[in-house]
Parts: sequence; C-alpha cells; structure tokens
Amino acid sequence: MAEVVRLEDLEALSQEAARRWLSIAQQAVAERGKFSIAISGGHTPRRLYEIMAASPYKEQVPWAQTHVFWADERRVPPSDPQSNYLMACEALLNHVTVPPAQVYRMMGEGLLSDSTADYENKLKRYFELGPRDWPRFDLVLLGLGPDGHTASMFPGTRAVSDLTHMVLVYEVPQMHMERVTLTRRVFNNSRNVIFLVSGADKAKAVAATLEGPDLPSTHPAQVIQLTDGHLVWLVDQAAAADLKPAEGKAS
Repeated sequence: MAEVVRLEDLEALSQEAARRWLSIAQQAVAERGKFSIAISGGHTPRRLYEIMAASPYKEQVPWAQTHVFWADERRVPPSDPQSNYLMACEALLNHVTVPPAQVYRMMGEGLLSDSTADYENKLKRYFELGPRDWPRFDLVLLGLGPDGHTASMFPGTRAVSDLTHMVLVYEVPQMHMERVTLTRRVFNNSRNVIFLVSGADKAKAVAATLEGPDLPSTHPAQVIQLTDGHLVWLVDQAAAADLKPAEGKAS
C-alpha cells in the first residue's frame, strides 16, 4: 500500500517533503550512524532543495552523516544546464555541509560502459554489497512525468522491466538523449521512497499510475512497489485532480 497525501500546492508539497526528509535522516543516523539518499532532477524537487538549504533545515539535518546519490542523470557534462547534478548543486549542495567525498555524482560524460561501471562500483563500495546484495537507500526522491515515467525509466523501454542491473545507461528514443538511471530493484529495496508530483499536466499520469490498470510498460512508475519499506506520494491539488475522492490512501 502506498500512502497518498494531497497538498494544496508545490510549496505545501515541498514543506511536507522537507519534514519527512529531516525525520528519516535523523532516524537513520540514530540507528545506523549515517543517512543515504538518492535524489532526482527536474523542476518539482528544486523548491524542496531550496528549503533544505535554508533555515531551519540547514541547521537541523545531519549533513555531516549524509551521503548523496542520484536516481538518474542525463548524459551531459556536470556543467551543462540540463545536468541533474548541477541543479542539485545550485539549489542545495553548494549551501550545506555535506562532505564532498559523500557526494556520489553519476557520470554524464565519457563512455557508456564507464558510466555504468563507475556508479555500480560506487554503490557496491558504499553499501558494502556482496555478490547477491542490492543497495538499500534510506530515502529515494522520485518524480513523475506526464508520460508516466519516473527517474529515467520511460514507457516502452528496457529500463521498465530490467531486474538484473543496478544501473542502466541507454538511449531514450522519445527524449533523443542518453540517460543513466538506477533500476526498479534498487528503488524497491529502499527503506523510504517519496514521489513529488506537482502540476495539472501530471494529473492523468497520477490517476493512471495509482488507479488505472496494471500497465507498467505504459506507466513505468507502477513498478515502484517497495519490498520492505514505506512508499508515499505527495501530490498537489492540480496533480491530484483526476484521482477519485479518497481517505488519503491508494493501493
């Protein structure tokens, strides 16, 4: 079961996400001594990052024990305006005290094989993975596109069905661009996943994903079903417009 929380607008959504981020981070550090998060790019999470980079969260989050990964990345250099890494740096990382060695950038440049191997190795080292182990993030932030994609798992692509790899690098035909992405098994092994969804252009995708038939090839976000964790959708009123009236829960 996913928790679905409907909020007034992007600001309210971002504030709620900030409160949850802080709580999850504090609990992770109290229980395990560190906090791992995989963040996303795009317009919606930028406001959340700005909130986390300002008081009171700037002072309250255990940044020194925070380890930052990316859910996905465009195949561009880190200085490119389209880079998810660049956006996160501008909105968040340049303003908080995460040690640079604890920021694990996805390579958007270089050879395809290098991008895959580089990030898999970062995951294996940080999570101390054995041959059959999978990463277990404390928190993953995901978004939803109007076409139903999440991270860089797009409709009709092999990323939707892949159960073998931790990281994929591939050409997304509809975007005319190569993408790097963590995969569904990584996301589904997380302790917490929060979807941040804002805007009327997402309404049909939200309803189809949460209330429509099970068609993950068409609505890739449907594959996010945690094996042992908490999945929450934070959606603003515009994005929730096509959802049925509910008590705040959806399957």
